[in-house]
Amino acid sequence: MLTTAIIKRLSFVGLDRILTGSIASATFGLLIVSLVISGCAMVGPDYVKPEAPEPEQWLASNEPEFKTQETNFSDWWTVFNDPVLNDLIEAAYQQNLPLQIAGLRIYEARAQLGIAFGFQYPQTQQGLGSGSLNQVSKNAPNVAAADRYFTAFDIGLDAAWEMDVWGKFRRAVQTGVANLEASIADYDDVLVSLTSEVARTFIQLRTSEERLEVARENVKLQKRSLEIAEVRFKAGAVTELDVTQARSLLKSTEATIPGFQTDVRQAQNALAILLGKLPGEIDAMLGGPGLIPEIPAEVAVGIPTELLRRRPDIRFAERQLAAQSAQIGFAKADLFPHFSLFGTLGFETGDYTDSRSNNSKARDLFDKDSMYYSAGAGFNWDIFNYGRITNNVRVADARFQELAVNYEDTVIRAAQEVEDAMVGFQQSHDAVFFLADAVKASKRSVELSMIQYREGLVDYQRVLDTQRFLTEQQDDLVFTAGSVGLNLVAMYRALGGGWQIRGGNDFIPTSLKKEMENRTNWGNILSPKKTEYPPSQDVKSIFHKPDW
Repeated sequence: MLTTAIIKRLSFVGLDRILTGSIASATFGLLIVSLVISGCAMVGPDYVKPEAPEPEQWLASNEPEFKTQETNFSDWWTVFNDPVLNDLIEAAYQQNLPLQIAGLRIYEARAQLGIAFGFQYPQTQQGLGSGSLNQVSKNAPNVAAADRYFTAFDIGLDAAWEMDVWGKFRRAVQTGVANLEASIADYDDVLVSLTSEVARTFIQLRTSEERLEVARENVKLQKRSLEIAEVRFKAGAVTELDVTQARSLLKSTEATIPGFQTDVRQAQNALAILLGKLPGEIDAMLGGPGLIPEIPAEVAVGIPTELLRRRPDIRFAERQLAAQSAQIGFAKADLFPHFSLFGTLGFETGDYTDSRSNNSKARDLFDKDSMYYSAGAGFNWDIFNYGRITNNVRVADARFQELAVNYEDTVIRAAQEVEDAMVGFQQSHDAVFFLADAVKASKRSVELSMIQYREGLVDYQRVLDTQRFLTEQQDDLVFTAGSVGLNLVAMYRALGGGWQIRGGNDFIPTSLKKEMENRTNWGNILSPKKTEYPPSQDVKSIFHKPDW
């Protein structure tokens, strides 16, 4: 403490007796009272985590596709049993640039918390030092017998400390801790989005590749039909109408191919960006065209009560709420008087020249007679603030209530997202079976219509209709099969799976950490364990170390 430090510095010259007077007694009395009050007084509300509505069970929990026991969702993408997808997600975790930005925000929040800790110590402290060469005017009054030529040297320490009587700075620490934890939750949320986006884009890529292949197969089929129509037309068995209809269907099917090729290339480009690469740099990693990943017969959805604990966006909203709760107390502290301790300690001396004898004399800078000091205590109170402080408290409280409603909204929307994905997965899964039967029947219809057309039993319109319907049904089947996987990805995203893969790893790559350490002194706070506030440490404590 400042005043104690001053006493220790002064006692070695025998001046401590000077500070036993009434001013010193008042100063130390105020210090003791401030410390006692600081240990118990914290204005503003203490944060209590709000209750949030949560479903007791999923609406589709009785369906055979879903398992509702406790489940580990840390690597949910492995249910697709696709090594390429596994490699893509691992590479994205290591290289994705927005995820690195989210990691850097954690260290920014950690440094901001260090600033909040620092405000619990003397807020103003500065070392003072000066030296000067001086000449006093000979014609100045009352200097006839004074030294006109002298040098002066001054060195000292000036400090002021606003005591945290009402818990203002401790509330700021609470805000800093909550903001740090919110930044970690935001990182986890970005990681959840990243893993699901990689899986979603990969399934879209495979779906587009399959639709492209189906279109090409139908082009081959329709070319054979066109050839048959041309042969029969040349033989005079049919009119030219059959040829033009066959060619029209063929060209219409061929026209879908460029769109599917565009979808494939755009999905490949999107995956490259998610992996922090330029378009085209991961083509070898993707390999050639592949099939839509297989969907397991049963999928685990966990139990609803785990949702609040697992989803990082819910944790983020709750930590934002906790940070704002502390801001109410921070604002409310300005309604009360601010108590401060201040002091100055230093040494002042100089060399001077006697104008009469022209002899130079010097004094020792650190001689006891060169010492000067001052110490005291005071307070200030913004009595006439015309409602500014009161309304600032109201602003903080309104923001807290906004975030409380936002927290509740985040929880119920999370439940909605899970339910939407579950019903989407279930219904699209059922639709695949119906479409598979439809495609099988359509293929048989095409075969029969072609046989009958060759034998002259039906006109080409029957062939045209069956082939067009087959093309549509096959494309619908592939698209719906892809949507099953997309709904499954959406469900795992809604359940908050994927962020757990970070474990105790660094939030940023080693290369970035080295670059930052070469540029700035980060101490040891770039370690992941330095970004989580120790649970055993009470944020209400009077003092905290600037670094833990």
